Amino acid sequence: MIIDPQSSSSPPPFYSDSKKSGYGDDEKNARGSVAGPDYSSSSLAPTKDKDDHAAQSLSFQHPYEDTSYSSAHPRQPSYYDQPDSYLNKSNDSDQSLVKNAGPAGRTSRYEDLEVADPHGDPYDSSRALPVGEKPGAIAKFFNGGRYPLEQRIEDKKRGIGRQRYPFVVWALTAAMTGVFIYELVLNNREQGTPLSFKPVVNPMLGPSSSALVNLGARFPPCMKLVAEIPPNTQMACMNNTANPPDRFCTVETICGFGGFGGKEPNQWFRFITPIFLHAGIIHLLLNMLAQLTLSAQIEREMGSGGFFLTYFAAGIFGNVLGGNFALVGIPSVGASGAVFGTIAVTWVDLFAHWRYHYRPVRKLVFMTIELAIGVAIGYIPSHLGGFLVGILVGTFFYPVISATRRHKLIMWIFRLAALPIAIVLFVVLTRNFYTSDPYAACAGCRFLSCFPTNANNHCKGTGLTTVPA
Repeated sequence: MIIDPQSSSSPPPFYSDSKKSGYGDDEKNARGSVAGPDYSSSSLAPTKDKDDHAAQSLSFQHPYEDTSYSSAHPRQPSYYDQPDSYLNKSNDSDQSLVKNAGPAGRTSRYEDLEVADPHGDPYDSSRALPVGEKPGAIAKFFNGGRYPLEQRIEDKKRGIGRQRYPFVVWALTAAMTGVFIYELVLNNREQGTPLSFKPVVNPMLGPSSSALVNLGARFPPCMKLVAEIPPNTQMACMNNTANPPDRFCTVETICGFGGFGGKEPNQWFRFITPIFLHAGIIHLLLNMLAQLTLSAQIEREMGSGGFFLTYFAAGIFGNVLGGNFALVGIPSVGASGAVFGTIAVTWVDLFAHWRYHYRPVRKLVFMTIELAIGVAIGYIPSHLGGFLVGILVGTFFYPVISATRRHKLIMWIFRLAALPIAIVLFVVLTRNFYTSDPYAACAGCRFLSCFPTNANNHCKGTGLTTVPA
Protein backbone atom coordinates (compact mmCIF):
# COMPACT_ATOMS: atom_id res chain seq x y z
CA MET A 1 0.00 0.00 0.00
CA ILE A 2 1.38 3.45 -1.01
CA ILE A 3 0.20 6.53 0.83
CA ASP A 4 0.32 9.77 -1.09
CA PRO A 5 1.45 12.64 1.20
CA GLN A 6 -0.49 15.10 -1.00
CA SER A 7 -3.81 13.49 -0.24
CA SER A 8 -3.67 14.17 3.47
CA SER A 9 -1.39 16.09 5.75
CA SER A 10 -2.50 14.32 8.89
CA PRO A 11 -0.82 11.21 10.20
CA PRO A 12 -2.51 7.80 10.05
CA PRO A 13 -5.17 7.00 12.63
CA PHE A 14 -2.90 4.89 14.78
CA TYR A 15 -0.46 7.80 15.12
CA SER A 16 -3.17 10.20 16.30
CA ASP A 17 -3.15 11.92 19.62
CA SER A 18 -3.72 9.79 22.67
CA LYS A 19 -6.74 11.79 23.71
CA LYS A 20 -8.47 10.95 20.47
CA SER A 21 -7.41 7.37 20.31
CA GLY A 22 -8.16 6.57 23.89
CA TYR A 23 -4.73 5.24 24.69
CA GLY A 24 -2.68 6.35 27.63
CA ASP A 25 0.95 7.37 27.43
CA ASP A 26 2.23 3.93 28.31
CA GLU A 27 -0.08 2.26 25.87
CA LYS A 28 0.74 4.88 23.24
CA ASN A 29 4.48 4.30 23.62
CA ALA A 30 4.07 0.57 23.48
CA ARG A 31 1.87 0.88 20.40
CA GLY A 32 4.31 3.19 18.73
CA SER A 33 7.10 0.69 19.21
CA VAL A 34 5.11 -1.87 17.30
CA ALA A 35 3.68 0.36 14.61
CA GLY A 36 6.98 1.50 13.16
CA PRO A 37 10.57 2.58 13.83
CA ASP A 38 11.51 5.91 15.40
CA TYR A 39 13.37 7.64 12.63
CA SER A 40 13.90 10.81 14.59
CA SER A 41 15.85 9.30 17.46
CA SER A 42 17.56 6.20 16.17
CA SER A 43 20.21 5.31 13.68
CA LEU A 44 17.51 4.12 11.30
CA ALA A 45 16.53 7.68 10.31
CA PRO A 46 16.11 7.79 6.53
CA THR A 47 19.04 10.05 5.61
CA LYS A 48 20.33 10.19 2.11
CA ASP A 49 23.42 8.10 2.97
CA LYS A 50 21.29 5.42 4.46
CA ASP A 51 18.90 5.56 1.52
CA ASP A 52 21.78 5.08 -0.88
CA HIS A 53 23.12 2.24 1.22
CA ALA A 54 19.69 0.61 1.33
CA ALA A 55 19.25 0.95 -2.41
CA GLN A 56 22.60 -0.68 -3.05
CA SER A 57 22.45 -3.54 -0.57
CA LEU A 58 18.67 -4.12 -0.71
CA SER A 59 18.94 -5.14 2.92
CA PHE A 60 16.05 -2.96 4.13
CA GLN A 61 12.68 -2.34 2.64
CA HIS A 62 9.66 -1.23 4.54
CA PRO A 63 6.40 -2.70 3.31
CA TYR A 64 4.68 0.70 3.46
CA GLU A 65 7.21 2.47 1.23
CA ASP A 66 7.17 2.89 -2.51
CA THR A 67 10.04 0.79 -3.91
CA SER A 68 9.69 2.00 -7.45
CA TYR A 69 12.06 4.96 -7.05
CA SER A 70 15.60 4.94 -8.47
CA SER A 71 18.59 7.26 -8.48
CA ALA A 72 16.96 9.19 -11.30
CA HIS A 73 13.76 9.60 -9.36
CA PRO A 74 14.37 10.58 -5.74
CA ARG A 75 12.19 8.94 -3.19
CA GLN A 76 8.93 10.71 -2.49
CA PRO A 77 8.42 11.52 1.16
CA SER A 78 6.04 9.31 3.07
CA TYR A 79 4.17 9.95 6.23
CA TYR A 80 7.21 8.71 8.14
CA ASP A 81 9.00 11.92 7.12
CA GLN A 82 6.33 14.15 8.60
CA PRO A 83 7.18 15.64 11.97
CA ASP A 84 5.23 14.07 14.75
CA SER A 85 5.73 15.02 18.33
CA TYR A 86 4.50 11.57 19.32
CA LEU A 87 7.51 9.91 17.77
CA ASN A 88 9.85 12.13 19.75
CA LYS A 89 8.36 11.23 23.12
CA SER A 90 10.00 7.81 23.49
CA ASN A 91 11.94 7.62 26.72
CA ASP A 92 15.14 5.75 27.47
CA SER A 93 13.33 2.64 28.60
CA ASP A 94 11.78 2.36 25.16
CA GLN A 95 14.98 2.88 23.21
CA SER A 96 15.79 -0.81 22.97
CA LEU A 97 12.28 -1.55 21.76
CA VAL A 98 12.29 1.24 19.20
CA LYS A 99 15.72 0.34 17.97
CA ASN A 100 14.79 -3.26 17.33
CA ALA A 101 11.36 -2.44 15.92
CA GLY A 102 10.96 -2.63 12.22
CA PRO A 103 9.11 -4.31 9.39
CA ALA A 104 7.88 -7.79 10.17
CA GLY A 105 10.46 -10.44 9.35
CA ARG A 106 13.26 -7.91 8.58
CA THR A 107 16.20 -6.46 10.48
CA SER A 108 18.87 -3.93 9.72
CA ARG A 109 21.56 -5.61 11.75
CA TYR A 110 23.55 -8.43 10.17
CA GLU A 111 23.93 -10.34 13.41
CA ASP A 112 20.14 -10.46 13.80
CA LEU A 113 19.80 -12.47 10.60
CA GLU A 114 20.52 -15.69 12.50
CA VAL A 115 17.56 -17.96 13.12
CA ALA A 116 16.38 -17.52 16.66
CA ASP A 117 13.66 -18.93 18.85
CA PRO A 118 10.63 -16.64 18.46
CA HIS A 119 9.92 -17.10 22.14
CA GLY A 120 13.38 -15.98 23.16
CA ASP A 121 14.32 -18.79 25.51
CA PRO A 122 15.54 -21.83 23.54
CA TYR A 123 13.75 -24.12 25.99
CA ASP A 124 10.81 -23.30 28.16
CA SER A 125 9.75 -26.12 30.43
CA SER A 126 6.32 -24.57 30.89
CA ARG A 127 5.61 -25.03 27.16
CA ALA A 128 6.78 -28.65 27.04
CA LEU A 129 4.10 -31.22 26.26
CA PRO A 130 3.46 -33.68 29.07
CA VAL A 131 4.79 -37.19 28.56
CA GLY A 132 2.14 -39.83 29.16
CA GLU A 133 2.75 -42.56 31.63
CA LYS A 134 3.49 -46.01 30.35
CA PRO A 135 0.11 -47.73 29.82
CA GLY A 136 -0.73 -50.80 31.80
CA ALA A 137 -0.79 -54.21 30.17
CA ILE A 138 -4.59 -54.53 30.21
CA ALA A 139 -5.19 -50.98 28.95
CA LYS A 140 -2.62 -51.39 26.21
CA PHE A 141 -4.12 -54.73 25.18
CA PHE A 142 -7.65 -53.41 24.76
CA ASN A 143 -7.35 -49.77 23.69
CA GLY A 144 -3.76 -48.61 23.55
CA GLY A 145 -3.63 -47.10 27.04
CA ARG A 146 -2.92 -43.37 26.90
CA TYR A 147 -2.44 -43.36 23.16
CA PRO A 148 -4.04 -40.06 22.02
CA LEU A 149 -7.58 -40.50 20.72
CA GLU A 150 -7.11 -38.22 17.72
CA GLN A 151 -3.98 -40.07 16.65
CA ARG A 152 -5.72 -43.44 17.00
CA ILE A 153 -8.59 -42.24 14.83
CA GLU A 154 -6.20 -40.97 12.17
CA ASP A 155 -4.21 -44.21 12.25
CA LYS A 156 -7.44 -46.16 11.94
CA LYS A 157 -8.44 -44.26 8.81
CA ARG A 158 -4.98 -44.89 7.34
CA GLY A 159 -5.07 -48.60 8.17
CA ILE A 160 -2.26 -48.42 10.73
CA GLY A 161 -2.61 -50.98 13.52
CA ARG A 162 -0.77 -52.08 16.62
CA GLN A 163 2.14 -53.64 14.81
CA ARG A 164 3.84 -53.50 11.47
CA TYR A 165 4.38 -57.16 10.63
CA PRO A 166 1.91 -60.11 10.89
CA PHE A 167 4.30 -62.59 12.48
CA VAL A 168 1.63 -65.17 13.39
CA VAL A 169 0.22 -65.21 9.85
CA TRP A 170 3.67 -65.68 8.39
CA ALA A 171 4.45 -68.53 10.80
CA LEU A 172 1.11 -70.23 10.12
CA THR A 173 1.53 -69.90 6.37
CA ALA A 174 5.00 -71.41 6.50
CA ALA A 175 3.80 -74.28 8.71
CA MET A 176 0.80 -75.05 6.49
CA THR A 177 2.92 -75.00 3.36
CA GLY A 178 5.38 -77.39 4.98
CA VAL A 179 2.59 -79.74 6.09
CA PHE A 180 1.11 -79.75 2.59
CA ILE A 181 4.46 -80.70 1.11
CA TYR A 182 4.53 -83.64 3.51
CA GLU A 183 1.01 -84.62 2.36
CA LEU A 184 2.27 -84.86 -1.20
CA VAL A 185 5.32 -86.85 -0.08
CA LEU A 186 3.10 -89.32 1.80
CA ASN A 187 0.74 -89.78 -1.14
CA ASN A 188 3.66 -90.26 -3.49
CA ARG A 189 5.02 -92.97 -1.20
CA GLU A 190 1.67 -94.79 -1.04
CA GLN A 191 0.28 -94.35 -4.57
CA GLY A 192 3.40 -93.54 -6.59
CA THR A 193 2.31 -89.97 -7.41
CA PRO A 194 2.05 -86.80 -5.29
CA LEU A 195 -1.47 -86.07 -6.54
CA SER A 196 -4.26 -88.62 -6.28
CA PHE A 197 -5.81 -89.54 -9.63
CA LYS A 198 -6.89 -93.10 -8.73
CA PRO A 199 -9.25 -94.54 -7.75
CA VAL A 200 -10.84 -91.09 -8.14
CA VAL A 201 -9.40 -87.72 -9.08
CA ASN A 202 -9.01 -85.25 -6.25
CA PRO A 203 -10.54 -82.06 -7.76
CA MET A 204 -8.39 -79.91 -5.45
CA LEU A 205 -5.22 -81.54 -6.85
CA GLY A 206 -3.99 -83.16 -3.66
CA PRO A 207 -3.59 -86.48 -1.83
CA SER A 208 -6.25 -89.14 -1.32
CA SER A 209 -8.87 -88.91 1.41
CA SER A 210 -7.31 -91.89 3.21
CA ALA A 211 -3.99 -90.07 3.36
CA LEU A 212 -5.70 -86.97 4.80
CA VAL A 213 -7.40 -89.07 7.49
CA ASN A 214 -4.08 -90.67 8.37
CA LEU A 215 -2.47 -87.21 8.75
CA GLY A 216 -5.12 -85.85 11.12
CA ALA A 217 -8.25 -84.79 9.23
CA ARG A 218 -11.44 -84.32 11.20
CA PHE A 219 -13.00 -87.75 10.94
CA PRO A 220 -15.56 -88.63 13.66
CA PRO A 221 -14.91 -92.43 13.56
CA CYS A 222 -11.36 -91.64 14.77
CA MET A 223 -12.63 -89.30 17.51
CA LYS A 224 -15.51 -91.24 19.05
CA LEU A 225 -17.39 -94.47 18.67
CA VAL A 226 -19.72 -94.15 15.68
CA ALA A 227 -22.20 -97.00 15.57
CA GLU A 228 -22.36 -97.06 11.80
CA ILE A 229 -18.55 -97.02 11.43
CA PRO A 230 -16.91 -99.03 14.25
CA PRO A 231 -13.09 -99.29 14.49
CA ASN A 232 -13.00 -102.63 12.62
CA THR A 233 -14.84 -101.28 9.58
CA GLN A 234 -12.99 -101.90 6.31
CA MET A 235 -12.22 -98.95 4.04
CA ALA A 236 -9.82 -98.24 1.18
CA CYS A 237 -6.16 -98.23 2.17
CA MET A 238 -3.87 -95.31 1.39
CA ASN A 239 -2.16 -97.28 -1.39
CA ASN A 240 -5.37 -98.30 -3.10
CA THR A 241 -5.68 -97.14 -6.73
CA ALA A 242 -8.50 -99.40 -7.99
CA ASN A 243 -12.12 -98.40 -8.39
CA PRO A 244 -13.91 -100.08 -6.78
CA PRO A 245 -11.25 -100.52 -4.08
CA ASP A 246 -9.38 -103.78 -3.89
CA ARG A 247 -7.17 -103.00 -0.90
CA PHE A 248 -8.87 -102.50 2.43
CA CYS A 249 -7.69 -101.47 5.88
CA THR A 250 -9.54 -101.06 9.16
CA VAL A 251 -10.62 -97.64 10.36
CA GLU A 252 -8.19 -97.98 13.27
CA THR A 253 -5.30 -98.51 10.85
CA ILE A 254 -6.26 -95.56 8.69
CA CYS A 255 -6.65 -93.29 11.70
CA GLY A 256 -3.05 -93.98 12.68
CA PHE A 257 -1.33 -92.16 15.57
CA GLY A 258 -0.83 -95.49 17.35
CA GLY A 259 -4.41 -96.70 16.96
CA PHE A 260 -6.92 -96.88 19.81
CA GLY A 261 -5.16 -99.36 22.07
CA GLY A 262 -8.21 -101.58 22.38
CA LYS A 263 -10.34 -98.71 23.65
CA GLU A 264 -12.94 -96.52 22.07
CA PRO A 265 -11.63 -93.92 19.59
CA ASN A 266 -10.75 -90.63 21.28
CA GLN A 267 -8.41 -88.66 19.02
CA TRP A 268 -9.71 -85.31 20.26
CA PHE A 269 -6.78 -83.43 18.70
CA ARG A 270 -8.54 -83.79 15.34
CA PHE A 271 -10.45 -80.64 16.24
CA ILE A 272 -7.10 -78.81 15.89
CA THR A 273 -4.93 -80.64 13.35
CA PRO A 274 -7.30 -80.12 10.36
CA ILE A 275 -6.48 -76.39 10.50
CA PHE A 276 -2.98 -77.18 9.18
CA LEU A 277 -4.09 -79.64 6.48
CA HIS A 278 -5.40 -78.86 3.00
CA ALA A 279 -7.15 -81.01 0.44
CA GLY A 280 -5.02 -79.87 -2.49
CA ILE A 281 -3.05 -77.17 -4.22
CA ILE A 282 -6.14 -75.12 -5.10
CA HIS A 283 -7.44 -75.34 -1.54
CA LEU A 284 -4.09 -74.25 -0.13
CA LEU A 285 -3.69 -71.31 -2.53
CA LEU A 286 -7.17 -69.95 -1.83
CA ASN A 287 -6.74 -70.12 1.93
CA MET A 288 -3.22 -68.70 1.91
CA LEU A 289 -4.29 -65.82 -0.34
CA ALA A 290 -7.00 -64.85 2.12
CA GLN A 291 -4.71 -65.42 5.06
CA LEU A 292 -1.81 -63.32 3.76
CA THR A 293 -4.07 -60.41 2.86
CA LEU A 294 -7.17 -60.10 5.02
CA SER A 295 -5.98 -62.09 8.03
CA ALA A 296 -2.60 -60.35 7.98
CA GLN A 297 -4.26 -56.94 8.17
CA ILE A 298 -6.42 -58.08 11.08
CA GLU A 299 -3.30 -59.21 12.94
CA ARG A 300 -1.67 -55.81 12.36
CA GLU A 301 -4.71 -54.12 13.87
CA MET A 302 -5.32 -56.55 16.75
CA GLY A 303 -1.79 -57.50 17.63
CA SER A 304 -0.40 -61.04 17.55
CA GLY A 305 -1.82 -62.11 20.93
CA GLY A 306 -5.48 -61.34 20.27
CA PHE A 307 -5.22 -62.53 16.68
CA PHE A 308 -3.72 -65.88 17.73
CA LEU A 309 -6.55 -66.57 20.18
CA THR A 310 -9.26 -65.45 17.75
CA TYR A 311 -7.80 -67.45 14.85
CA PHE A 312 -7.56 -70.75 16.69
CA ALA A 313 -10.84 -70.31 18.58
CA ALA A 314 -12.62 -69.84 15.25
CA GLY A 315 -10.80 -72.72 13.59
CA ILE A 316 -11.43 -75.18 16.43
CA PHE A 317 -15.09 -74.23 16.86
CA GLY A 318 -15.62 -74.58 13.12
CA ASN A 319 -14.48 -78.19 13.43
CA VAL A 320 -16.67 -78.72 16.51
CA LEU A 321 -19.75 -77.48 14.67
CA GLY A 322 -18.85 -79.47 11.56
CA GLY A 323 -18.31 -82.60 13.64
CA ASN A 324 -21.81 -82.23 15.05
CA PHE A 325 -23.78 -81.61 11.90
CA ALA A 326 -21.77 -82.90 8.90
CA LEU A 327 -21.83 -86.43 7.54
CA VAL A 328 -19.70 -88.57 9.85
CA GLY A 329 -18.07 -90.55 7.04
CA ILE A 330 -16.63 -87.57 5.16
CA PRO A 331 -13.21 -86.26 6.32
CA SER A 332 -12.70 -82.51 6.57
CA VAL A 333 -9.53 -80.40 6.45
CA GLY A 334 -8.55 -76.77 5.99
CA ALA A 335 -8.06 -73.44 7.72
CA SER A 336 -11.25 -72.00 6.25
CA GLY A 337 -13.01 -71.83 9.61
CA ALA A 338 -10.12 -69.88 11.11
CA VAL A 339 -9.97 -67.55 8.10
CA PHE A 340 -13.71 -66.94 8.38
CA GLY A 341 -13.11 -66.04 12.00
CA THR A 342 -10.79 -63.25 10.91
CA ILE A 343 -13.37 -62.16 8.33
CA ALA A 344 -15.82 -61.86 11.21
CA VAL A 345 -13.46 -59.44 12.93
CA THR A 346 -13.83 -57.07 9.97
CA TRP A 347 -17.55 -56.98 10.76
CA VAL A 348 -16.76 -56.06 14.35
CA ASP A 349 -14.52 -53.30 13.05
CA LEU A 350 -17.18 -52.01 10.67
CA PHE A 351 -19.97 -51.72 13.24
CA ALA A 352 -17.75 -50.49 16.08
CA HIS A 353 -16.07 -47.83 13.88
CA TRP A 354 -18.99 -47.03 11.59
CA ARG A 355 -18.33 -43.27 11.65
CA TYR A 356 -14.68 -43.68 10.70
CA HIS A 357 -15.21 -45.84 7.61
CA TYR A 358 -15.55 -44.41 4.13
CA ARG A 359 -19.05 -45.19 2.78
CA PRO A 360 -19.86 -47.82 5.43
CA VAL A 361 -23.22 -48.79 3.90
CA ARG A 362 -21.61 -49.70 0.60
CA LYS A 363 -18.90 -51.60 2.45
CA LEU A 364 -21.53 -53.53 4.40
CA VAL A 365 -23.27 -54.56 1.17
CA PHE A 366 -20.05 -55.84 -0.38
CA MET A 367 -19.07 -57.70 2.80
CA THR A 368 -22.49 -59.38 2.91
CA ILE A 369 -22.14 -60.57 -0.70
CA GLU A 370 -18.60 -61.84 -0.05
CA LEU A 371 -19.73 -63.72 3.05
CA ALA A 372 -22.63 -65.36 1.20
CA ILE A 373 -20.36 -66.51 -1.63
CA GLY A 374 -17.70 -67.77 0.75
CA VAL A 375 -20.18 -69.79 2.77
CA ALA A 376 -21.98 -71.15 -0.28
CA ILE A 377 -18.92 -72.51 -2.07
CA GLY A 378 -17.24 -73.95 1.01
CA TYR A 379 -17.78 -76.42 3.79
CA ILE A 380 -20.68 -74.55 5.41
CA PRO A 381 -20.65 -75.84 9.03
CA SER A 382 -16.97 -75.06 9.51
CA HIS A 383 -17.29 -71.66 7.87
CA LEU A 384 -20.37 -70.67 9.86
CA GLY A 385 -18.87 -71.93 13.11
CA GLY A 386 -15.65 -70.02 12.53
CA PHE A 387 -17.54 -66.87 11.62
CA LEU A 388 -19.77 -67.04 14.71
CA VAL A 389 -16.94 -67.49 17.19
CA GLY A 390 -14.81 -64.98 15.28
CA ILE A 391 -17.43 -62.33 16.03
CA LEU A 392 -17.64 -63.28 19.72
CA VAL A 393 -13.94 -63.61 20.45
CA GLY A 394 -13.02 -60.78 18.08
CA THR A 395 -15.40 -58.46 19.93
CA PHE A 396 -13.52 -59.20 23.14
CA PHE A 397 -10.00 -58.74 21.80
CA TYR A 398 -10.34 -56.23 18.97
CA PRO A 399 -9.10 -52.72 19.97
CA VAL A 400 -12.13 -50.48 19.55
CA ILE A 401 -11.87 -46.67 19.54
CA SER A 402 -14.49 -45.20 21.87
CA ALA A 403 -14.83 -41.44 21.57
CA THR A 404 -17.67 -41.22 24.09
CA ARG A 405 -18.49 -42.83 27.41
CA ARG A 406 -21.70 -44.25 25.96
CA HIS A 407 -19.85 -46.00 23.13
CA LYS A 408 -17.28 -47.34 25.55
CA LEU A 409 -19.98 -48.68 27.87
CA ILE A 410 -21.77 -50.42 25.00
CA MET A 411 -18.54 -52.05 23.84
CA TRP A 412 -17.75 -53.36 27.31
CA ILE A 413 -21.26 -54.79 27.63
CA PHE A 414 -20.75 -56.64 24.35
CA ARG A 415 -17.32 -57.83 25.44
CA LEU A 416 -18.49 -59.13 28.80
CA ALA A 417 -21.38 -60.94 27.11
CA ALA A 418 -19.46 -62.30 24.08
CA LEU A 419 -16.81 -64.30 25.91
CA PRO A 420 -19.22 -66.30 28.12
CA ILE A 421 -21.42 -67.04 25.09
CA ALA A 422 -18.40 -68.40 23.18
CA ILE A 423 -17.42 -70.60 26.14
CA VAL A 424 -20.98 -71.94 26.48
CA LEU A 425 -21.12 -72.78 22.77
CA PHE A 426 -17.85 -74.68 23.01
CA VAL A 427 -18.97 -76.68 26.03
CA VAL A 428 -22.47 -77.49 24.78
CA LEU A 429 -21.50 -78.53 21.25
CA THR A 430 -18.44 -80.50 22.35
CA ARG A 431 -20.56 -82.38 24.86
CA ASN A 432 -23.22 -82.93 22.21
CA PHE A 433 -20.61 -84.37 19.84
CA TYR A 434 -19.44 -86.98 22.34
CA THR A 435 -22.62 -87.90 24.19
CA SER A 436 -25.55 -87.69 21.77
CA ASP A 437 -26.55 -88.21 18.18
CA PRO A 438 -26.15 -84.88 16.35
CA TYR A 439 -28.61 -85.95 13.66
CA ALA A 440 -31.30 -86.33 16.31
CA ALA A 441 -30.85 -82.71 17.39
CA CYS A 442 -30.82 -81.33 13.83
CA ALA A 443 -31.94 -83.76 11.17
CA GLY A 444 -31.61 -81.24 8.35
CA CYS A 445 -28.18 -79.92 9.30
CA ARG A 446 -26.47 -82.63 7.25
CA PHE A 447 -27.54 -80.77 4.12
CA LEU A 448 -25.23 -77.91 5.10
CA SER A 449 -22.28 -79.99 3.92
CA CYS A 450 -23.93 -82.37 1.47
CA PHE A 451 -25.70 -81.80 -1.83
CA PRO A 452 -28.26 -84.59 -2.15
CA THR A 453 -27.72 -86.92 -5.13
CA ASN A 454 -28.31 -90.57 -5.93
CA ALA A 455 -24.62 -91.26 -5.40
CA ASN A 456 -24.77 -90.29 -1.71
CA ASN A 457 -28.29 -91.65 -1.15
CA HIS A 458 -29.60 -88.10 -0.83
CA CYS A 459 -27.28 -87.32 2.07
CA LYS A 460 -28.56 -90.21 4.16
CA GLY A 461 -26.25 -92.58 5.98
CA THR A 462 -22.60 -91.87 6.70
CA GLY A 463 -21.30 -90.78 3.32
CA LEU A 464 -18.48 -93.37 3.47
CA THR A 465 -18.06 -96.29 1.09
CA THR A 466 -17.18 -99.24 3.28
CA VAL A 467 -16.96 -103.04 3.22
CA PRO A 468 -18.40 -104.84 6.30
CA ALA A 469 -15.76 -106.56 8.41
